[in-house]
Amino acid sequence: MLRALAVDDEKPSLEELLYLLNADPRIASAEGASDATEALRRINRALESGPDGPDAIDVVFLDIHMAGLDGLDLARLLTGFARPPLVVFVTAHEGFAVQAFDLKAVDYVLKPVRRERLAEAIRRAAQLRDAAPPIPVHEPDPDQIPVELGGVTRFVTVDDITHVEAQGDYARLHTPQGSHLVRIPLSTLEERWRARGFVRIHRRHLVALRHVGELRLDAGTVSVLVGSVELQVSRRHARELRDLLMRRTTG
Repeated sequence: MLRALAVDDEKPSLEELLYLLNADPRIASAEGASDATEALRRINRALESGPDGPDAIDVVFLDIHMAGLDGLDLARLLTGFARPPLVVFVTAHEGFAVQAFDLKAVDYVLKPVRRERLAEAIRRAAQLRDAAPPIPVHEPDPDQIPVELGGVTRFVTVDDITHVEAQGDYARLHTPQGSHLVRIPLSTLEERWRARGFVRIHRRHLVALRHVGELRLDAGTVSVLVGSVELQVSRRHARELRDLLMRRTTG
């Protein structure tokens, strides 16, 4: 059974596609998104949930011509994720098939969508999903993380992030260009980015070792200078941080 996301900025087309998907016995659930930005938020939540989580998505049925990010742009971004959902393009335009299959699309379905043709695309997606190799315990992290700014989704390069600050169930990503709030707990980012050199220094902060300019000791307290920002290091994390910084400079 497949969990599907349909993406189309034309409401009648989206409703028709959802109707056809829900009528297929191989579709466990199907939900809609009216543009690529909304779809990306939903897919990001699915990836955070994990392949067996309640928000997981197996396949995205994706229109190409949409306002803002188009379907090809979204598919291109998904190739950067460790384990993205499968993609089936559903479009009125024949001329993008080569680009679509270059992006590893499962199928390319032309509008108006026929039930039999969509059923074939679903069959292919189910077959590929079932044939997928086991998920490794430690998956590589994507090089970029999507953030929302004024209703626009932008992509921050992880290597540009200097430190991360906990704000409840959210985290604020700090870069030399500014900061961005994401709906991901600090503990999740700590685990996800440990291999990329991010270290917990306090219950509220992660720092990227590559951006630490100074380690300061003053009257028994420890702090680090990250860019122009000084951050306190808790006692429980001080020894590990010193060891990692020394290893980095001597390694």
